[in-house]
Amino acid sequence: MNDLNVAVKRCTKCRLSESRINALCGEGDPHAKLMLIAQAPGENEDREGRMFIGPSGKVLDELLETAGIDRKEIYMTNLVKCMLPKCRRPKQDEIESCSHYLDKEIELINPEVLAPMGYYAIRYIFEKYAIALPSKPEFHKICGTVFSAGNKKIIPLQHPAAVLYNHSMKAVLIKNYRKLKGVLADYR
Repeated sequence: MNDLNVAVKRCTKCRLSESRINALCGEGDPHAKLMLIAQAPGENEDREGRMFIGPSGKVLDELLETAGIDRKEIYMTNLVKCMLPKCRRPKQDEIESCSHYLDKEIELINPEVLAPMGYYAIRYIFEKYAIALPSKPEFHKICGTVFSAGNKKIIPLQHPAAVLYNHSMKAVLIKNYRKLKGVLADYR
């Protein structure tokens, strides 16, 4: 894992390395049963070099606490390791340049449960594990649904930032994060 983290921090494979402060390594329990996979670091995370420390991190902490999941017991990472300028969407070549780091994290951590958060992380994980993606208008319906892929369970989730833009989403996110806790209980 240390070699992987060094490679992430030194990466210059795409244009995002020119505008970032920190390429963000995943963090958390290296023996975690659950891996949360976000899209990319935000401004606070880029500046501080830590996962989920900005406004969406506060929402995530609240969701995890409500669900009874200890942040110390999980592993968190991003599909794209560098902040996206102006919070834009990742470009396909950026995902392709960076996704091998995520693949290696999944291999090394070997979690039983993958929880991709947000469209791009979900799309990548579904493609990786050959799960059919719904159409864009139907996409939101898969969040909170449990999918099986070999020995892994995959639970796509809305990104915690959704609550920052639409507070009425909070009840749905709480329900889905509690479902995540139920799936984790199957592995204890």
